[in-house]
Amino acid sequence: MSATWNTLCLFMLCSVGICTSIYAYMVEVTKEKDASYKAMCDISETISCSKVFTSRFGRGFGLIGHIVGRGHWLNQPNSVFGITFYIMQLFIQVFDSGRGVPLQIATSLVANMGSVYLAYILYFILEDFCIVCVSMYIVNALILVVNILRLKQVDVKIAKKVNKKKTN
Repeated sequence: MSATWNTLCLFMLCSVGICTSIYAYMVEVTKEKDASYKAMCDISETISCSKVFTSRFGRGFGLIGHIVGRGHWLNQPNSVFGITFYIMQLFIQVFDSGRGVPLQIATSLVANMGSVYLAYILYFILEDFCIVCVSMYIVNALILVVNILRLKQVDVKIAKKVNKKKTN
């Protein structure tokens, strides 16, 4: 995968992630204000995104509120953390020459661990299926793959530079 394709793939994935996260945020905020609100992703009793977003796990991963308090500014909707993650991925991709790839991979790993944790909660605790959530889990996994491929590109470029210096 060329550097251009890598950037394009990451841009598309992060764009999907940002849009999906914004939608999740809007659903959560609207549902909190209007209990009768029915989101497009609320298909049935067991396939409901608003049920998930407004659960105790929909903010701060269900953990931050216990640590710093429910009203603390760090206890944001999970979608806010998602938007931050996707913007950070794009920022590093666009403004970095390759040294930020390990940070992209590290944050992608954290995001994927969060996805596994939230998927467990979704299926086993909430006993629900959230199309929006699962979409974000897939986007996070694909971003990790793209970042790993970018790391391989950077490693090849570094190896070529080292070999070029050795031959001179």
